[in-house]
Amino acid sequence: MPSTGIPSSPRRRRLLAVLTSTAVIFGLGILGVTNASAASAGSLVGAGSGKCLDVANGSTADGAAIHIWTCYSTVPSQQWTLADNGQVQSQGKCLDVANNGTTDGSLTHLWTCYDTVATQKWTLNASGALVNQASGKCLDVQSNGTADGSRLQIWACAGSANQRWTLSGGPTTPPTTPPTTPPTDNPVTNPDLGPNVSVFDPSMPASTIQNRLNQVFNQQVTNQFGTQRYALLFKPGAYNVDANVGFFTQVAGLGLVPDQTTINGRVHVEADWWPDGSQNATQNFWRSAEGLAVNPTAGLDRWSVSQAAPYRRMHVRGNLALSDGGWSSGGWISDTKIDGQIDSGSQQQWITRNSQIGSWTGRNWNQVFVGVQGAPATSFPNPPYTNVGQSPVIREKPYLYVDAAGAYRVFVPALRRNVSGTTWANGNPAGESISLSQFSIVRPGDTAANINAALAAGRDLLVTPGTYNINQTINVTRPNTVVLGLGLATFVPQNGIVPMRVADVDGVKVAGIMFDAGTTNSPVLMEVGPDGSSTDHAANPTSLHDVFFRIGGSIAGKATVSLKVNSDDVIGDHTWIWRADHGNGGTVGWNINTADTGLIVNGDDMTFYGLFVEHYQKYQTIWNGENGRTYFYQNEMPYDPPNQAAFMNGSTRGWAAYKVADAVNNHQAWGLGSYAYFNVNPSVVAERAFEVPVKPGVRFTSMVTVSLGGTGTINRVINNSGATVNSGSQVAYLTSGP
Repeated sequence: MPSTGIPSSPRRRRLLAVLTSTAVIFGLGILGVTNASAASAGSLVGAGSGKCLDVANGSTADGAAIHIWTCYSTVPSQQWTLADNGQVQSQGKCLDVANNGTTDGSLTHLWTCYDTVATQKWTLNASGALVNQASGKCLDVQSNGTADGSRLQIWACAGSANQRWTLSGGPTTPPTTPPTTPPTDNPVTNPDLGPNVSVFDPSMPASTIQNRLNQVFNQQVTNQFGTQRYALLFKPGAYNVDANVGFFTQVAGLGLVPDQTTINGRVHVEADWWPDGSQNATQNFWRSAEGLAVNPTAGLDRWSVSQAAPYRRMHVRGNLALSDGGWSSGGWISDTKIDGQIDSGSQQQWITRNSQIGSWTGRNWNQVFVGVQGAPATSFPNPPYTNVGQSPVIREKPYLYVDAAGAYRVFVPALRRNVSGTTWANGNPAGESISLSQFSIVRPGDTAANINAALAAGRDLLVTPGTYNINQTINVTRPNTVVLGLGLATFVPQNGIVPMRVADVDGVKVAGIMFDAGTTNSPVLMEVGPDGSSTDHAANPTSLHDVFFRIGGSIAGKATVSLKVNSDDVIGDHTWIWRADHGNGGTVGWNINTADTGLIVNGDDMTFYGLFVEHYQKYQTIWNGENGRTYFYQNEMPYDPPNQAAFMNGSTRGWAAYKVADAVNNHQAWGLGSYAYFNVNPSVVAERAFEVPVKPGVRFTSMVTVSLGGTGTINRVINNSGATVNSGSQVAYLTSGP
């Protein structure tokens, strides 16, 4: 909103939707008149809204958002000069498309003028449309908005009212000739990554590094519901250390490929923190290892984890164990090479994607391999292996690295189709390298307003470790925006807001972020695309990597839906969506940490790898979009229904773990498990785990249901097929259905 110069009784100018004869004359400079004195100026009034093109908050800063606002004749940020070189200027800076965007939905902002930048050149045509010369697309008010603050984007020209403008004003002296070339990205060699990031260099004494590793681990070894977050980063080189990884800790190499950073020792997770000595890893959540080569001590490393503990871009020059003798309940490996053997041990279920392994041993209920070279063949249910040879479409998670000159950059791996194996097997991976100078570094203490201002300025986000209480929605509206979290950076919404919304635009990447529901109910914790989204993003989909959700446990959180996906073609690349079954006192209970549904998919053509959804009070997952694909689904039903009456879907006992809407014609899923542990009232029954329409295009492959310890009943596996699991028969397999 303009902040200065607004009269007490402003004179609003609502002009005609078509150009007046005066405006046509003013537009001639853009159409080709070269006389410098023919440059023109005034307000640009939208035909659909009667409101003026305006720079948000009257700003003159590079990156200031462009929107519409009630017209005021004295506000400088509503005065625009149409220069004969095609630039549209306000307050000495240019109307520009952020990040040189040329796709529908690319947002506009204010930026320093450069004569050679095509996204700063516009043509005002005879119908009143401002056409961007770089893309041939029109200046457009998002969603046909008419309210103050509606943002401006480019979109395919349609002649609609939200794309037509009238210029009101008179000739002015043309602006000073701008520079001919924009500045280049400045290398960032010593960024301030906040108080919770430690960066290690090979020149540092091993004892110094080890002391820091031990300090963080000793604080985090049992700290699963604290607010502390850490990232421990190793620059390329070799290190003789032992990294024991505790809760909310990321250990990562800063090389472009894993073999540039070697740990001679271990990068490991154990389950020896339980006082009863059970080696139980079923609560070893929320930690990660990325981008490291490990020469493990005695040839064996251990990653004894359960949910939300990704193991990415790792190279183990030896063997890897996934349990520690006690129970463990699921995990994720991707873009990783294991020279030796993986022993899954007690792991109940596991997904390995786009990796290379020497061999695999171990079995329980549900082991899934997608695009994994060296993986065992499908043999479900005996042993319960499901092997899909290639990932149909995938983009690996973006990551921070240091280049050969010592500059920090973020690498965004390229979209790949129908592939197996790692991205880095044959050398450097394909993708885009972005200077850290293009990122706003979010540190503890930064507010949602700070974050939104950075996004509006066309910045990507690097969110450093911390717990951020946010009081307004973080709006990601620019195509190809990268939001990359370190150390499981966590957003906690206040006052029931939606903490993050992603617009229906191409190529957004959100990675390494956790959403922890606030104590006032939020309708949704993350929304990808608004309701009704329908744009085709097949060429450049949005992707979500290691994005985690928690309802309760730390605080008595509440959210009706955790993740809602409305956009088409979205890729889900590992998420744990969890309504807590345990936590700090007073944070868990049927009427305390309330949550209906973990995931709702309304968009078409979504592909999900590694979908973990647990303990929600109604349908755990609802899939309404066409052509959905899920590779691995792990679910536990809610532990805590107090009685059957509290867990009824109309006349049906319980709610299915995975519901495909009756109207859907095509949906496929591989490797699914759902488990019952109704420990508050073991007499509770869930009628079925999976509920889908019976159609030729709907197919589920490799399903298992389990009554954990015989506590609770799932009557059928899918629809009315499959055996009952209860205290008498605790595991049921079904190879396909419905």
